[in-house]
Amino acid sequence: MRVGLVLGAGGVQGGAWLTGGLDALADRTGWDPASAEIVVGTSAGSVIGSLCVAGIPPWFMVAHSAGETFDGVVDARGRPAADADRTGGARFRLERALPPLGPGSWRLAFQTLRSPHRYPPAALFAGWMPRGFISTEPLKEIIHSVVPHGWSDHPGHWVVACDYATGRRVPFGRADAPAADLADAVAASCAIPGFYHPVEIGGHRYVDGGMYSTSNLDLVRDRGLDLVICLNPTSSLHPTRAWNPAERLARVMRDASGRRLGSEAKKLRAQGTEVVLIQPTDEDLDAIGPNLMSRKDRNPVIATARATVAGQLDRPEIRELVAGLPPGDQRRIRRPRDDPSEWPSLDEIRGLVRTRTLG
Repeated sequence: MRVGLVLGAGGVQGGAWLTGGLDALADRTGWDPASAEIVVGTSAGSVIGSLCVAGIPPWFMVAHSAGETFDGVVDARGRPAADADRTGGARFRLERALPPLGPGSWRLAFQTLRSPHRYPPAALFAGWMPRGFISTEPLKEIIHSVVPHGWSDHPGHWVVACDYATGRRVPFGRADAPAADLADAVAASCAIPGFYHPVEIGGHRYVDGGMYSTSNLDLVRDRGLDLVICLNPTSSLHPTRAWNPAERLARVMRDASGRRLGSEAKKLRAQGTEVVLIQPTDEDLDAIGPNLMSRKDRNPVIATARATVAGQLDRPEIRELVAGLPPGDQRRIRRPRDDPSEWPSLDEIRGLVRTRTLG
């Protein structure tokens, strides 16, 4: 079975939901998400996807986020893994740059004004917003801890960002994309216009790939895949009642994300590719809250996602589609839970978390 994995945008809370969701996916199916032929990540999905394909098992991400330590385990640069960021990149500090004045991208602003029908809704506002002022360096630091230089070894790993001048979508890592260091590509994919400072790569400025699409599921069209599994934090299986302005705005965004996701999935299915869509339930939305960039309650979001995604995978129509997934190394897929003596040794963990990750 030729399988693709697509991880959508979703901010800090979306990254937590993806962490729990991937762990549930691996545990429920026995399949290793890192073994997907193509892995596409956008914004939060680019961070989680990059960690996954670099060799970090989802169960390790869950344990690390919860504060567990693994004595003697170091990252790719020889630093203790216990010292690595546990906030999912939610360390916000100012970029060392002049204060933003005027629109963040004059060119994009005027292009969308002349031809608004040619751009997705988010791009219509992105150019006019002031340039972001929060540094993406903490995000780069996460990636550097597993891939210090260059790109991961995975041959089909794509990270989606948008050119800030044109709004054009750029899947870094694909053969026709500009060359970029993985950490820079991920930072660009996460650079929300008006919040994060744009990331310069090859003389061009790039911002969040979610400006084009929160999922970018359609990028895997024409690839001959049998099945594509998409986890999309910014849409929802259940409509929510919006009582305050923040919740109303969140609902509008989720509705738009869901419509775009459905349209992209329809195009894939028309080509004969089966598609599994995993989205937050009402329980997830209660845990996540309206502020996707909140630094609070990441671990409850992870725990809730592990339960709700497992429930979605148990639905008969989805269970049938994932039944043919090839089995992976069970030590990478399921953390031993009952007998501590069954835990892999330090050397085995280093083998599970491949090449450039934990030593």
